[in-house]
Order: sequence, then C-alpha cells, then structure tokens
Amino acid sequence: MPVHIIAKGFSEGLTALPYGWTVAKLAPCLAVLYLLKWYFNGATNTSERNMHSKVVMMTGGTSGIGAEVAKGLASRGAQIVLLTQHSLTDPFLVDYIEDLRTQTGNELITAEQVDLTSLHSIREFATKWVDNLPPRRLDMIILCANTLTPPGGKAAMTEDGLESTWGLNYMANFHLLSILSPALRAQPPDRDVRIILGTCSSYMGGRLPDFDAPAKVDKKSKKTAKPASEPIAFTPAGVYATSKLALMTFAIAFQKHLSSYTRPDKKPMNARVIIVDPGWTRTPGMRRFLTFGSLWGLALYLFMWPLWWLVLKSSDQGAQTFMYAAMEAQYGRGDGGYFLKECRQFKFLRNEIEDEAVQQRLWEGSEKAIQALEKEGAKRRAMEKKSEGKKTGKEENGEAKQRKGK
Repeated sequence: MPVHIIAKGFSEGLTALPYGWTVAKLAPCLAVLYLLKWYFNGATNTSERNMHSKVVMMTGGTSGIGAEVAKGLASRGAQIVLLTQHSLTDPFLVDYIEDLRTQTGNELITAEQVDLTSLHSIREFATKWVDNLPPRRLDMIILCANTLTPPGGKAAMTEDGLESTWGLNYMANFHLLSILSPALRAQPPDRDVRIILGTCSSYMGGRLPDFDAPAKVDKKSKKTAKPASEPIAFTPAGVYATSKLALMTFAIAFQKHLSSYTRPDKKPMNARVIIVDPGWTRTPGMRRFLTFGSLWGLALYLFMWPLWWLVLKSSDQGAQTFMYAAMEAQYGRGDGGYFLKECRQFKFLRNEIEDEAVQQRLWEGSEKAIQALEKEGAKRRAMEKKSEGKKTGKEENGEAKQRKGK
C-alpha cells in the first residue's frame, strides 16, 4: 500500500525506496514545469450561460481558436452560422460541419459562403442578410478570421488590390460590420447582442495610416495605385500590428455608432462591442509565422516543439477569453467597448483607440477607400462579363457556321 511505502521512506530514508533519490531529484523539475505550463496556459472561463436559441455568426470558425469557440458555443446549444470562403458543397466543409454536429449533439450548425478577401462577396452576403424581412435573429457576431504574412514572405494581395493582412484583418471586418449595422440595431430590446472581435498584443506597435496623405497615382496609367488609408509598413509584422490597432480603434467607434442610434421604441441600445486578446496560441497562423512559411522553418519548429508546447497555449486555451466574453453576464450590460484578456478587463495601452478624432478619420478614410475599391471592382467585373459575352458569341457563331457548312 502507498501508506506503508511512504512510512518506510520516512523511517528508513529514501535509499530504502525503489528509485527514491531519482524521484526526489525529478520531482522539483516536474513541479516547476507544471507551474510554468499552468502560468502560460492563462485563465480559464468559468462563466456559464444558456445559449439555446442564440444565433451566432462567426468568421474563422473552421480552424484554430475559432473552431474551438464554435465547438464550445455549439455544445451549449447555440445556433452557429459559419462564414467561410469554402463552397458549401466542398467535402472539407461538409465533413467539418457533420463532425461538429456529431461532437456537440447540435444540428443547428450551418455555413454561408463569404470570401473575406473580396469586398464584393462581403457586400453580397451582408446585404442579403440585412434585406430579409422580418429582420433575422442575430445575437452575436464573433470575428476570429485572421492572417499574417510570415517574416521574409512576399505579401499577397486581395482581388481588390489590398495587402492581404490589412484587407482581411481590418477592411473586411469594417465592411462586414458597417453593412450589418441595421441588422444589429433591429434586434428586440430584451435581447443581449454582442459583437466580439479578436485582437493581439502586437497592436501596441501599430501605426495608423496617414489619412491626410494623397493616394498614390500611377503616372503612366493615371490611376490610383493604392488607397490613402492603406498602411505603409516595411515588415509583415508592422502591417499586422497596424491592422489590429485599426480594428480596435474601429471597434470603439462602432460601439459609439450603435449607442448613438435612437430606437423607434425608445429603448436603450442593447448591442455591445467586446475586444478579446486570446494571448499567444499554437494556431495554424502562429505556426506559419514561426516557421517563416518554409520547410526548414517547419523542421526547426518541430525541433523546438517542447518550448512551443510550454510557452504557447493550445487552441482550446486560447478560446477561453472568447467564451468568457460570450457568456459573462456583466458584459451584457453597460456601455460596451470592453477589452478583455485572460478573462479579465484591461485598459487600452494606446491612446489613439479612444481618441474620437482618430476614430472619425479612420472611419471616413476606410469608407472612402472601400467606395473607390468597389467602383474599380464593379468596372472590372463588367469588363470581364463583357469579354466573356463576346467570347461566347464568337463560339456560338463558329458553331453555327460549322452546322451551316455541313
């Protein structure tokens, strides 16, 4: 029995126990390792909320932290609407949703195809959602979609000509929420509506764009090469930090936008914006960043896996503050604009985030940039459609001539 073994160790010393000194030497190391892992894992969500009948719209819900948030909310009965760039008939998406339904015992998990790198795709989806009568139920929007060009990697561009990190992390979220604003304001006054946006501590190193600077113009084509509101940064990390700083600044401005709305029933606004920093987590994006997007980087990542396991959270641990933001009762009240980290409320470390003048310039600059990009996109699609029509017409004429010759 363990009691007799312990008693023998006390009476006769560690040498009387099998591997006694080995265990005594290893125990402090294991204890220190356990404490370090406990510390780096961060806080755990202890809040609970009945999520049955709640409609939750999510981006980034098929991988990383977003997948764990979707799983956690679905297991509590929430109806999940995943916004994904995958086709609704894509085998991966079909299997993913079926697996999620099986794991959570929740059949109310669906998806909508939205390409967040396309302003046109975002507008098509959001407009369709807003135009529905009566207004569709929407209790929560959780924005987890995120991207980062690895160090040394070549920056990708969206179809609208935006740098991908800036386009997805900030402009897509700005565009989506701007159009969905009427759907949020139309929710009944007794409904707890929350808009949760993911950020990162790197926002402290961001630098907002100079909105007073003129847009760059290509002298040859005499066309605008880049919107003035797009940040100019020399490193991928710089653009990423700026996108997070801009997103947080917009989040506070969006809360003011919602709160200033006068409801027809004269009830107070019930939509609240919450910003969440999940901490450093072993997500696919983090792995891509640490490996520099290369095979040799992946080999180095695998070699250093014990270190990353120790200091980085798992996706489930990274999702804890998102779950806390979605379920903690106190954040369903008050003025909104909360900033949460490790399941606690923190203050912003950049003054620009709460500066109304900066918020206004960011909003107006982003609107102008999107308007310009959407006009260019509409022209491009019209030309492509016209070109396809001419090509189809030529093919039909050729087939008609062949039939006539026969």
